Amino acid sequence: MIANFTLDNDIQSSFIQRRLKSQERREMQREILSILGLPQRPRPLLHERHTAAPMYMLDLYNAILEERDQRSGYVESYEPVYTTPGPPMVSQQDSRFLNDADMVMSFVNMVEADDDLRLYHQHRREFRFDLSRIPPRETVTAAEFRIYKDFVHERYENETFGVSVFQVLQQKPKRELYLLESRVVWAAEEGWLVFDLTDTSNQWVINPGQNLGLQISLESARGENVNPRRVGLVGKSGPQNKQPFMVAFLKAPGVHYRGVRSASGNKQKGHNRSKNHKAGSAPSQVALKTAMEGASVDPKQGCKKHELYVSFRDLGWQDWIIAPEGYAAYYCEGECVFPLNSYMNATNHAIVQTLVHFINPETVPKPCCAPTQLHGISVLYFDDSSNVILKKYRNMVVRACGCH
Repeated sequence: MIANFTLDNDIQSSFIQRRLKSQERREMQREILSILGLPQRPRPLLHERHTAAPMYMLDLYNAILEERDQRSGYVESYEPVYTTPGPPMVSQQDSRFLNDADMVMSFVNMVEADDDLRLYHQHRREFRFDLSRIPPRETVTAAEFRIYKDFVHERYENETFGVSVFQVLQQKPKRELYLLESRVVWAAEEGWLVFDLTDTSNQWVINPGQNLGLQISLESARGENVNPRRVGLVGKSGPQNKQPFMVAFLKAPGVHYRGVRSASGNKQKGHNRSKNHKAGSAPSQVALKTAMEGASVDPKQGCKKHELYVSFRDLGWQDWIIAPEGYAAYYCEGECVFPLNSYMNATNHAIVQTLVHFINPETVPKPCCAPTQLHGISVLYFDDSSNVILKKYRNMVVRACGCH
C-alpha cells in the first residue's frame, strides 16, 4: 500500500489501497518526483549498494539521522535499509561539510590507467570523474578524492612513502601537472586517504573542458618512484568496498536549513495581551464571553496530527532509492472551533477569526487545521549514471498541527 491512514473503518482503508494502485498511484509517483526535483524516475544501469561510494554515502545519511535525533530528541519511524560494516567512513570534517550542504554527490572513477598502459604508468595512477551531473545552480562547497590504502606485509612494511596528487592541466603535446597535495604515509598504514579537491572541482564545473583528471604518484624515502599497488593503494581492480571515488558537497544559493517556527510563540503573545486587557474589557466583550460559555469541542475532533506513511518501495522505486524505504509524512485534520484549546496551537489571527465566525458564521469561515511545524527528510538514491546522491528535502514531515 502506498499510503497508510489511521482509519476506524476497514472498508475505507481497503478502498484507499485499491485506489492508489491504479491511476492515483501514477499521479502520486509524478507528484513526488516533482517534489524531489526529478523530471522522471532515474534508471541506473548499475545499482550495487555495497561498493565504497554507496557505503560512504549511507554513512552520511546515518550521520544526518543521528545528528537530528540528538538535536531534537525526535526519533522518526523510518530506518536505513541497512547499515555499513566496519567503522563509519565519515569524519568530523565531513559532518561539518554535510551541515552546510543541501546535496551530496559521489562519483566513481571513469578512467584509471592501470593494465592497458601498465609499463608506462607503473609508477602512477590516473583518475577522471564526470561532474556534468552537478545541477547548474549548485556550488561545490567541499570536495574530496578518496582512495583506500591496504596494509603492506612485504618488504616495504617499515618504510614511509610520499603520496602526491596532481591535477592534469595538459596531456599533449607535453604533459603538464599541478600539485594539489602531498603527504607521507607508512607502508603499514591502513585506511582511506582523503585529498581536498574543492577548488579544482569548482574549476571543472565552470570549465568542463579543463577536467583532464588527477594523477597519483608515489616516491620512497630515497626519492625512487614506487608502484602504487606495491604500497597498498587500491585501484579499480581491487575489492568493491575499497574502490576509489570522489565526493562533492553542494549548496544552492539562498538555501538555509532552519526549523520552521511554531505558531506557539504567537499564541503566547496573544495570551499575555488578553491578560493585560482583562480589567478593561468592554461590556460587549463580556457579553460575547458569556454567550460562548459552555461551548466546547471534543478533543478527538479537534485539530491534530494523524498518521500518513509514504512507501517508496510500494511506489516501485526500490531499485534507485537506497534509503529510506519510506517516511512518515503525517497530515493535519480536525475542527478549529471555539474555544481554541492549548493543544490546538492556534495563531492570534485564528483566535480572532474563530470569534468572528462564532458571531457570524456565514460571513467568515472557521480557521483551518494546518501544519505549524515541519521538518525535512534526506533521500539517498542513484541517478541515471549510477552516481549516488544524498539530498535534503525541506518541509516534508509534519511535526505539529495548529489552527490558522
